[in-house]
Amino acid sequence: MQQQSDEDALCRWTADRIAGGRIVGWFQGRMEWGARALGNRSILADPRRADMREVINTRIKLREKFRPFAPSILDEAVDDYFVGAVPDPFMVQVYPVRPDKRAVIPAVTHVDGSGRLQTVSRQTNSRYWALIKAFEKLTGVPVLLNTSFNENEPIVHKPEEALDCFLRTDMDVLVMESVVIEKRVGG
Repeated sequence: MQQQSDEDALCRWTADRIAGGRIVGWFQGRMEWGARALGNRSILADPRRADMREVINTRIKLREKFRPFAPSILDEAVDDYFVGAVPDPFMVQVYPVRPDKRAVIPAVTHVDGSGRLQTVSRQTNSRYWALIKAFEKLTGVPVLLNTSFNENEPIVHKPEEALDCFLRTDMDVLVMESVVIEKRVGG
């Protein structure tokens, strides 16, 4: 366990873990209201990995393999990845992924070529935006796979619930505000 008070360094460190194939529990600020994890109580992963949906379903979510995960994308990049999409910070609409981007973000592209996207704005969620931006700087892709921070129960609400979910699942990293915990690779 370590503390990282520099937000930019925290986002770069976390983006590096995600780009390296690690699965991150991201617990920040106030809880979202509603049915979706919107970057404050999220499990995050690399959308470029075609196997990531199965990895998360097998290691953490324990749910049907066909159930898709959502892309969180920088507001300013939405037109580069989706057809006809409008800003949607609440993940309520599904849009076609541009055909030339489907192979770039296969873990968040549904079988019909669409994605139920969340646009992330610097103004409304600056820390989550900074994390996605750091991931883009590393990989060239302004998108993260986002799913609710839970296993098979309601979304975690309190730090104790986030830690419990992290410890009992096969998640790799927990970032809770400025505290980070990383499980050792291979045990």
